[in-house]
Amino acid sequence: MDEEHDDVKHMNQMVMYSKIVTVRDKQLLESKILEEEWVREQKRLDLMMEIERLKSLQESEERDNRRAVARKQGAAVIIDQIKEREQERIKQRELLEKEKIQMLKNIEVMKAADQAAIEKKKVRNKEMVAEVEKVNKVALGKKSEKVQKEKDEDLEIVRYEADKRHREELALMEERKIKEEKEKEIQRLRDLQERAADRQSEIDALRQKRAFEEGERAARSKEVMEADKRAR
Repeated sequence: MDEEHDDVKHMNQMVMYSKIVTVRDKQLLESKILEEEWVREQKRLDLMMEIERLKSLQESEERDNRRAVARKQGAAVIIDQIKEREQERIKQRELLEKEKIQMLKNIEVMKAADQAAIEKKKVRNKEMVAEVEKVNKVALGKKSEKVQKEKDEDLEIVRYEADKRHREELALMEERKIKEEKEKEIQRLRDLQERAADRQSEIDALRQKRAFEEGERAARSKEVMEADKRAR
């Protein structure tokens, strides 16, 4: 019954107004602090984004050069992996776009619910804009980290392929070296066989010469004996 008195109602309205004003002042102060922090953070992010942009340009140029070399060398596996990552990035962009659309819908719902208090609606809109920007910045940061991670993975794959080709070239050079040494050894054995064959031929020729000379000496001796016999 006391609550139904006009004085009590008026007093309750004053208390409620006091609470609302206190909350509003607190929100304005928090909004100002957040805005200052956002300006500082924006400057820091601008600097970081510029550094990342320059690094991204450099890495993009290096990656393009590596990909050109990889394509010339027929690295189909690397190209397939890059395509898969590109599809993954497209899916991530689509997911971020859906999240952004859903967030905008949520903002519209909240705006419709706060139409009764115009001032509160304005403050809330500012807060939501700041929140959206913060979420977008976080999403962009995560996206940059993911892109950097994918770049590092691409670089690791290229390095692995280069090391693999280097090992294969070393193995091929070692195989050629062993083959050349074997061929040299075979050639040396052939030379030894040829020299041995030449030596054997010389021995055979010497034996034939000695046999021929012995035959001639025997024939001359026989002729002398026959001549002596005839003389007697």
